[in-house]
Amino acid sequence: MEVLEAIRKRRSIRRFTDYYVTDDEIRELLEAARWAPSWANTQVWEFVVVRDKAQIEKIAACYPELNPAVKCTKNASALIALCARKNVSGCYDGKNTTKFSEWFMFDLGLAAQNICLRAHDMGLGTVVVGLLDHDRCGKALELPDDYDVAVVIPVGRPAVAGKDGPPRKELAACTHLNSFGRPLFM
Repeated sequence: MEVLEAIRKRRSIRRFTDYYVTDDEIRELLEAARWAPSWANTQVWEFVVVRDKAQIEKIAACYPELNPAVKCTKNASALIALCARKNVSGCYDGKNTTKFSEWFMFDLGLAAQNICLRAHDMGLGTVVVGLLDHDRCGKALELPDDYDVAVVIPVGRPAVAGKDGPPRKELAACTHLNSFGRPLFM
């Protein structure tokens, strides 16, 4: 699959079949994740794969009831929790070097996108779940104190075919040349 095609056609999937995602498939997804770029190549990420149904229920209980990902999380074959060690990415000697204090979120975002694109390429579905009680989820995953969970990605075989995505802004509406407000494209 061409990269741009995968980017355009990948969708958040919230309904899965009962297909069991294999360990080899999970390995493929994690292999894609570990090749994501990170701040100064710190690779602060840790991936917790959850397969145990009771543990999946615990993770789903960390979501607000209105989160549409609750049901698909409970029905997923596996979850991948993306976690990171704090005060490393974006830091030197444990001190932030940029305005943004949680640079690991950017690193994990890149890894999450790699997971989602690779899953799509493999015929699997994913959704990135960020609406959750992060501290409670970290406790359920038994994370050390110097780590945070950023997102959980349920993985499974899509139960329905993906739809066309929502409309996107035209490039002219969101690109600028040399400074803000000067159109790059007309």
